[in-house]
Amino acid sequence: MNGVEQPFMFRTRKQIRRALLAIAGCILVLASLGIILWFSGVATDGEGPYRYVRTVAGMEGLMGEPFGVAVTGGAIFVSDGEQGKIWRIESGQPVSFAEGLDTPSAIAVDKAGNLIVADSGSHTIKLVNSVGQISLLAGVEGRSGFADGDAATALFNGPIGVAVAADGRILVADTYNDRIRVIENGRVITLAGYDRGYIDGDGVEAKFDTPCGITAWQDKILVADTANRRLRVVEPDGRVWTLAGDGDGGLKDGLLSASSFVQPTAIAVDKRGSVFVADGNSIRQIGGGTMPIVQTISDHRRGLRDGQSLRARFNRPSGLAFDDTGNLIVADSENRLIRKFSSKSVGHDITAAEVEFLREKPLEFKALQLPRWPYDPPLAKRDIAGTLGEIRGEMRADGEDARFHNGLDIAGAYGETARFIRDEKVLRPTAAENFGTSRELIRMPTLGYIHIRLGRDQASRTFDDARYQFERDTAGILIGVRVPRGSAFKAGEPVGTLNSMNHIHLIAGRTGYEMNALDALILPDLTDSRSPVIEKIALFDQNWKEIETAANEKRIRLTGKTRITVRAYDQADGNSERRRLGVYRLGYQILKPGTIPEPNWTIRFDRMPSPEAVNFVYANGSKSGATGETVFDYVVTNFVDGDDFREDFIDTASLANGIYTLRVFAADYFGNISIKDMTIEVLK
Repeated sequence: MNGVEQPFMFRTRKQIRRALLAIAGCILVLASLGIILWFSGVATDGEGPYRYVRTVAGMEGLMGEPFGVAVTGGAIFVSDGEQGKIWRIESGQPVSFAEGLDTPSAIAVDKAGNLIVADSGSHTIKLVNSVGQISLLAGVEGRSGFADGDAATALFNGPIGVAVAADGRILVADTYNDRIRVIENGRVITLAGYDRGYIDGDGVEAKFDTPCGITAWQDKILVADTANRRLRVVEPDGRVWTLAGDGDGGLKDGLLSASSFVQPTAIAVDKRGSVFVADGNSIRQIGGGTMPIVQTISDHRRGLRDGQSLRARFNRPSGLAFDDTGNLIVADSENRLIRKFSSKSVGHDITAAEVEFLREKPLEFKALQLPRWPYDPPLAKRDIAGTLGEIRGEMRADGEDARFHNGLDIAGAYGETARFIRDEKVLRPTAAENFGTSRELIRMPTLGYIHIRLGRDQASRTFDDARYQFERDTAGILIGVRVPRGSAFKAGEPVGTLNSMNHIHLIAGRTGYEMNALDALILPDLTDSRSPVIEKIALFDQNWKEIETAANEKRIRLTGKTRITVRAYDQADGNSERRRLGVYRLGYQILKPGTIPEPNWTIRFDRMPSPEAVNFVYANGSKSGATGETVFDYVVTNFVDGDDFREDFIDTASLANGIYTLRVFAADYFGNISIKDMTIEVLK
């Protein structure tokens, strides 16, 4: 040194940071150029090839949970996780092809035309030949764990993703081992991953979190890293890097590193190199343009609708494949259908009547279980603390987030053991969510259980039950729990214990098809002889200005269009006086003298309304939650029934001038009806 400047040394930390940033910038540019080159040649016309969505199969309601999909020899094959079988689609009809599997998930086709199946429930990889015969390819039947080596002794833990590379190797997303495995020449090796988490790098250092989807991508492997909410790339030498997703957990299109994914589950690559992802309730695409960006090619909201692709709705799509003509085939799991993206408007658009046919009915739902409460003793009556359709949060003009309550709250004691009320097995890859929060839950196929310490007691000691797979930090503290796909439970077995919410929130119905649990379940000795209470009727003009009785007048005068709000609540037998429950049905009628009252029911909670309808049901000031005041102000002039909702009014243009009785109705599920009258005058 000695006063002589050294040209390659940095004298300050600031200079060091600038140099490192410059180097990082160069690396990022080079990586971006590489990605662009990988996606080069996949550009299509400006609108993209997939403009329409149609329903291919499943409208007769035979399939339980279509999950994986593969196409070979012009035929579509579908795995059914709920029924443990493989379907072959013939002329739009599912025909049983192979039975006796245990929660099959992704399926792929090998060079010989056999189906390769990730049989999650048995922790194995199976082969199904051309006549539907099933044989064990790798893993030990019914035994979970982790072991490489000979295929007959290797161990997996609920593998969900499977694919076949161009060279014939079988690629496996070993989901609950958080590893990427390869089956080749009768042996199983781990290519990447060693523990749950998120780390890019060499194979033995990289981490995944519940990877579900896998596919070959040139000489590389693409992985839908579900719980990390990212798309990852595994190089031939096992090195792992992130292709897309910032891990935030929302749905955001745009540049690869700035995009967000909800829960990517399935991934597929077409002949042009475009990447397609089943993510949450939508289908996403990378490629198909001049720049490799993430774009959503369907509606992002849950539902069931065919038509133009950007308006089409799905419900937990879980499998993707391409048919011989390049159409994208989708296993739409919660809708229990097979759907198709295509470039032409050809095929069947599902109708409202067909959607209604697919919806499970309360009587059918009740028949699936014996009467019981979600506690012991199973026949002992419990207090109902909340019902379907109640507002949660507060409805305010400033946009406060309000939502519908989608289940039945059944009170219990802090730390009391909650129990399954029906035999079911886990089908969602990420069925357990919100660990350590008041909203910790497990979602089964037809029932959901919320406000539970899953698999552990009041002191958070874990149950001696391998179906609950816990994660601990380096200090041994519990930080997470997973319940793998395929885990089966019997009615009466413990779910966990009640947390500080002191009740279990019980959801009845499949996701997107929730029903009122009072109607769908048999809860012993539950009675309600108390009619709803109507506290107040209020009238507003079209602009929400309250209409009040004029000075020296005995009645309210109406002109133009008028809204009615009704403040009401219900109580079941045994409820404390402070308990306020939502009302099952509401309506109104405009009566002339001598008119026979016939309720015009406008709001109904026999099933979960569309989430977008919450501000059609409730007026500003409505609120409810675990603490604080409960106010249900229903806008009874609006119409809300399931997915159907619309704004409406009393239109005085259809009424002659004169004096009328405005009668409002409020009913509970058990048939008790309350009425309240108000005298109005129409003066136009």
